[in-house]
Amino acid sequence: MNAQTQTNASSGSPGTAPPPPLVIDPAAPEALAAGLLAGQRRALARAITMIESSRGDHRHRAEELMRRALPHTGRAIRLGISGIPGVGKSTFIEAFGGHLIDRGLRVAVLAVDPSSPVTGGSILGDKTRMAELARRPEAFIRPSPSGGTLGGVARRTRESLLLCEAAGHDVIIVETVGVGQSETAVAEMVDMFLLLLAPGGGDELQGIKKGIVELADLIVVNKADGDLAPAAERARREYTNALHLLRPTSPSWSPAVLKCSSLGGTGIEEVWTKVEEFRGIKTDNGELAARRAAQARAWMWGEVRETLVAMLRDSDGMGDVVHGLEGRVSRGEISPTEAARTAIAAFVDRNRPA
Repeated sequence: MNAQTQTNASSGSPGTAPPPPLVIDPAAPEALAAGLLAGQRRALARAITMIESSRGDHRHRAEELMRRALPHTGRAIRLGISGIPGVGKSTFIEAFGGHLIDRGLRVAVLAVDPSSPVTGGSILGDKTRMAELARRPEAFIRPSPSGGTLGGVARRTRESLLLCEAAGHDVIIVETVGVGQSETAVAEMVDMFLLLLAPGGGDELQGIKKGIVELADLIVVNKADGDLAPAAERARREYTNALHLLRPTSPSWSPAVLKCSSLGGTGIEEVWTKVEEFRGIKTDNGELAARRAAQARAWMWGEVRETLVAMLRDSDGMGDVVHGLEGRVSRGEISPTEAARTAIAAFVDRNRPA
């Protein structure tokens, strides 16, 4: 074969354009999974956007993406952090996350912002409040709207957590909305639940009345600096005494009450030491694996309920049935319980094989 023939063979016959290069859709599950497992922040952000989408075609892609990511999950420490607005959650997470990165760890923060009941929108300002942490390449911060989901978390926070694990992050922090006692769903998706309190937040009885305290694996009194230092120490003692009156959720762990200053950086190392101690104990006695298994089962049944409700509403011909039943319930002609059973019976009947 001469040189001219070789040239023609490599570039195609004269007058024929070379084949176009293979273009891979960056949103395709296989492409996203490859970038995700390589630790690419852009791929992780795209993946979370896909799983948060309510579009049908995106849901199918999201399920395939999760299938590819799931074998690479389970190695990270999952922390839930809650506290009332103004307690300094974002400031604490920035200081805590920076401390972990300095220790050589990669940190992901899933921050849930409340959605407006009027417009449905959210401010999503956590990246702004954690500006220093957001600039560090070892950190990934993802604000998400709660979308009206109860419990202080977003509908797809669990999937987002697993995707962050698959992307190689060592510590996943879920920061909840911070709206009060209903904020307990985060405890059902993390390994350890940390509650932040402000100095002067109440006496022992107030601590006992807050149901969220009973779920906490660790309590941290924040803002223990300056003029608030004495109040922080007093709050630490009061909540320590209050915890003695509550039954621990596990025989292997008694929640401690620590204090720290997120601005000054004091007490942050002690918090991390407690987290490591908790994880070590729970891993060695098998409680961590059992807790995650129970969480996965509860997650499955939650998805079953939500999927069935969506199927019932979207099924052909069910719109009129549901609308009619809602009207009868509103007028007091039928009880909600009877209406629910009627709707389910109608759905089953319409989808019964011929």
